[in-house]
Amino acid sequence: MHYHIHAIDPKAHLFEVSVSIEHAQAQQVFTLPAWLPGSYMIRDFAKNIINLKAYDQQKQPLTINQIDKQTWQINNAAGVVSLSYQVYAWDLSVRTAHLDTNHGFFNGSSVFLAAKGLESQPHQLTVAKPALAELHDWKLASSMARTQGEQFGFGEFSAENYDDLIDHPFEMGDLTIATFEACSVPHDIVLSGKHRAYMPRLIKDLTAICEYQIKFFGTPAPFERYVFMTTVLDKGFGGLEHKASTALMCSRNDLPTSMDAEVTKGYRTYLSLCSHEYFHSWNVKRIKPAEFTPFDLSQESYTKQLWAYEGITSYFDDFITYRSGRVSQKQYLDMLSELMTRVYRGQGRFIQTLNDSSFNTWTTFYQQKENAANAIVSYYTKGAMFALMLDLTLRIETQGKYSLDDVMTELWQQYGLTGIGTEVDSHQRIVESLLGRNCDELFAYLNSTDDLPLAPLLEKVGVKLNLRTSQGAEDTGGSHHQGYKVAFGAKVAPAPLGVKVLAVAHDSPAHQAGLSAGDIFIAADNLQVDSSFEKQLQNLEIGTELNLHWFRRDELMQGKLVLTESPKDTVSLSIIDADKTTLWLG
Repeated sequence: MHYHIHAIDPKAHLFEVSVSIEHAQAQQVFTLPAWLPGSYMIRDFAKNIINLKAYDQQKQPLTINQIDKQTWQINNAAGVVSLSYQVYAWDLSVRTAHLDTNHGFFNGSSVFLAAKGLESQPHQLTVAKPALAELHDWKLASSMARTQGEQFGFGEFSAENYDDLIDHPFEMGDLTIATFEACSVPHDIVLSGKHRAYMPRLIKDLTAICEYQIKFFGTPAPFERYVFMTTVLDKGFGGLEHKASTALMCSRNDLPTSMDAEVTKGYRTYLSLCSHEYFHSWNVKRIKPAEFTPFDLSQESYTKQLWAYEGITSYFDDFITYRSGRVSQKQYLDMLSELMTRVYRGQGRFIQTLNDSSFNTWTTFYQQKENAANAIVSYYTKGAMFALMLDLTLRIETQGKYSLDDVMTELWQQYGLTGIGTEVDSHQRIVESLLGRNCDELFAYLNSTDDLPLAPLLEKVGVKLNLRTSQGAEDTGGSHHQGYKVAFGAKVAPAPLGVKVLAVAHDSPAHQAGLSAGDIFIAADNLQVDSSFEKQLQNLEIGTELNLHWFRRDELMQGKLVLTESPKDTVSLSIIDADKTTLWLG
């Protein structure tokens, strides 16, 4: 089987794809995935397929019968058959495909039709240079095995099977490329887009993170080469793991500009993102739920285990930036404080459990709307807090002999190296074997909406969990601030007449006043409001009443805002006994 992809018209955002099969089945069926691993939402990639045609060995047209939204049957297709079509690529994300005269990117799951029944056969791929002459100097980056062409040039590649074909995204354009080795494994850093990044600094920091993780799970690494691909934008954030690479997006201001540049909040976020997706090389790409062994990409694949695969990874991503020496102890505690704050600020943690969050990710987490904070909890952030609880419990009860590190390395031995999928109780059984006791009471929190008992555990390792009031939208948690005295309870954005309400917290003053997402809030006590409204409220006393006016669609509405005490929903972690912290922070 041989696939060919060509950036035929970057100005129209069109890739042209063809596939030829020497031994097609009679009535050969082709299908395109509805989602891709790591992004748990039905995306219906087939909606971007244009002008699908099929031919026999003599180049005569074959009849195509569409079976459903993503499946086609080629009539009388036995023997040699070829398919051609175009893909509209205008999604600037890490999930699908994007093409213009500045940049090209694609995940195979959104551009390569699979031949049913032939998925296990070897697949060949040719990536051709763009048609536009002015783009002939473009470079090409991917972790897929190359069979022809120079490194970072267009050419031919091979994949073991269809799953392998769609697990190596491609980046093309005027690329900045740097190479380093971690534990003798070649790694590439590829940046696409305008930036001022100082590449030696990126090499230094990513080398430390990658070497730490390879040694964490044990050599050799599960890949022969790894590629970090980052699309650099004015504002952007995102990442998606693959078995030998990751596709990332970041803001150009997040990247370091010198070897000695301060580790800014943006840069530590970028390093954590790299750490997160790299950790996935083991935890979800190879250690994976039984429900994903194998993947069914035609429809939703439900599992209750995403708290372990995204939550545990979200715990280790920041932790490893600290353990590898990239951030300071204070910076790490601030990062953990910010993660915990995101959980404490959502009323959804009292509504949805971690198991339910994992299971319903297809319709809740990946399709969040204005009421998300009131209705759901993230298996990323609360899952990371659950991982912290397990880690501290193991360290404290075994006096440092065991930790969550040992759980992960045991998972790697039992499941990652064998290809066996984990069951819902696999993590509990390993923790119980390390502690030598029943852990039903710990893992019951997966089915509970109670807050996790982290404060007493942290205190045993010399850290105080402080809950304080927020200082407004810019306060994400961490270092001590003087928080706001009174609450408002609505997130807003500037609007021509006042502010637009983006979300309203349940049971907050804004909720009780009657404000809803989408309203244009214009006045309080007959004075026009702006985005500083919440800050101005701090000059008033608890119990003060204000008459509000706002537009809902074209109707003028009014309500009464009664100021209440600001909730303590912002976390700040501080060290109270440095000697005890060695059990956890080293």
